Amino acid sequence: MTVPRRLLIPASLGAGLLVLPIIGLVLRAPLSTFGSLLTAPATLSALWLSVWTSTASTAVCVLLGIPLSWVLARAQFRFKSLLRGILLTPLVVPPVVAGVALLSAFGRNGFLGAPLRDGFGLSIPYTSIAVVLAHSFVAMPFFILSTEEGFRALPPRLEDVASTLGADAWTRFRRVGLPLARPALIAGAVLAWARSLGEFGATITFAGNYPGTTRTLPLEVYTQLQADPDAAIVVSLLLLIICVGVLAALRGRWLGGLR
Repeated sequence: MTVPRRLLIPASLGAGLLVLPIIGLVLRAPLSTFGSLLTAPATLSALWLSVWTSTASTAVCVLLGIPLSWVLARAQFRFKSLLRGILLTPLVVPPVVAGVALLSAFGRNGFLGAPLRDGFGLSIPYTSIAVVLAHSFVAMPFFILSTEEGFRALPPRLEDVASTLGADAWTRFRRVGLPLARPALIAGAVLAWARSLGEFGATITFAGNYPGTTRTLPLEVYTQLQADPDAAIVVSLLLLIICVGVLAALRGRWLGGLR
């Protein structure tokens, strides 16, 4: 299909808007000290914390998001659209607002945090658990969008056939729904992991910025930007490489199953 020439200029400008900052980041990378900055203890600590908290939050999204997505895709009830809109709110709400909302619920004086502190001596804010909660809060909508669409795309006749063979609702979900929606589930999990890896605003608001405990890679970039810009560029490139690799793998292997 031929592209109209009138679209080439705005398309080029759009591509430049997205590509030029990345090129600038690569060009400013301090090649002479890149290796030492990349393997610095602070960078490795932030990398490890980012990987395990993102993985833990993705597990939360999968365990809770699959049932939730199935309900949204299959069940019919009043105010379903309103509920769906609320569940997807973290997609558009400013990250710092997400952090304030998490503090309001799970903070030391929050309506859930206060009973947990008084009754069990459990304080969630400014801990690694807070990082996982913040990541889960912002990443769950990405998982829901992918998996709900995958469940909606399932041919109803397959479930009807399973039902006529005596399969109950749980069996149809487990033996028909989950296997057929696997590409969407994998895509949703990878998107959730990538979103968790890049989370900043909700994390710093709800979990703070403590080395080895809550300082993930994005927070390490923020910290180094004020003290050592070269280190900030190196950590930014590390995040960029990871995200590009994740999206390339996602596009090449799993999104194809959704088309």
